[in-house]
This record gives sequence, C-alpha cells and structure tokens, in this order.
Amino acid sequence: MNSAKKSKLVLTGFMASGKSAVGRVLAARLGCRFVDSDHEIAARAGKSIAQIFDDHGEAAFRRLEREVIASLAAAPEPSVIATGGGALVDDANFRALSEVATVVCLWARPEVIARRVSASNVVRPKLAQGNFPLERRIVQLMEERKAAYARASITIDTSDLTVSAVADQVLRALEGKDAGEQESCARRR
Repeated sequence: MNSAKKSKLVLTGFMASGKSAVGRVLAARLGCRFVDSDHEIAARAGKSIAQIFDDHGEAAFRRLEREVIASLAAAPEPSVIATGGGALVDDANFRALSEVATVVCLWARPEVIARRVSASNVVRPKLAQGNFPLERRIVQLMEERKAAYARASITIDTSDLTVSAVADQVLRALEGKDAGEQESCARRR
C-alpha cells in the first residue's frame, strides 16, 4: 500500500468468503488494529444484525452501516477493516473507504459459500429473503452485488484456500500492486 495515502486495508466480498477470519490474520501480520464493521454496527445498536433487520428493517440497518463505515474511514489509525457483504454496494461507503484504503474483494464459489453458511450458526437475514433454496439465493445476491465487488483493486478466490493462504495472497497482491512498498501498519504510523 502507498503508505502516504492508504493507511487502511478493506476486505469486502460476499458473506462467508472469509473477510473476518482473514482480516484478523492480516491485522496481526501487519501489526495494526482489526475492525469488523458488522460487529461495530451491532455494538452501536445494542443488538445483533438479524435483530436490527427484524426490528427496524434493512433501510435502518444500511443507515447505521453508513455511519459506522464513515467513522471507520475517518479514524486516524491504520487498520484492517472487514465489511459486511453488502456494505460497498452503497456508493457513499465505497467512496469513503476507497479514499483511505486499498479495497480487496474476497470471493468464493456459490457452493462453497452455501457449505460455509450451513456450517455456521450466524443468522444471515439477506439469505432468508425470497424463500429460495440456499444456493439459488446466494447466486442471486452475488449477481446483484457483482458490480460493487468488481470495484475492488484486488480480488482473491478463497474457495479452496486456508485462511493463512488467503492472507498470503492478499499480501503478495499488495506487494505487486505497490511495487514493493508494502510495509507494516506499525511503520506507517
């Protein structure tokens, strides 16, 4: 990353693509803070994402998400930020983060996402909408978000990789993108 301009790294992509797990590993390797935007939203609201959707609807969730993203983008310290799967569909969120961060999209095949989601106990409100079979709903949402994910500077397929291997690929991609200027968050302060 160009240390003078981009002090943050953003991981975006579809749910269960590995954003949070990879983000924690990258933050540890780079020596900086890890932030999961969905966890920040839940903390501000005092309730889970699913409960926000149930109690107030998606529009209210997206407004809160926009506030959290703006706050994370404005924070002065270097960080690795994992966004919710739909966060960068919002142009304001994309602009705020892309000005201060290199945006990396983590991607996985629909059947891999379905397997990961099925193995998790996390409630995912967007998957329940429409009453479709899981993999079909995943394909629909991925198609809806395709253009937003395509705006990322780097895209990595996590389908057949371990968390550590994905982190390795992200770091290699950053090094290639910045012609060797990658450095730890600690050295960027």
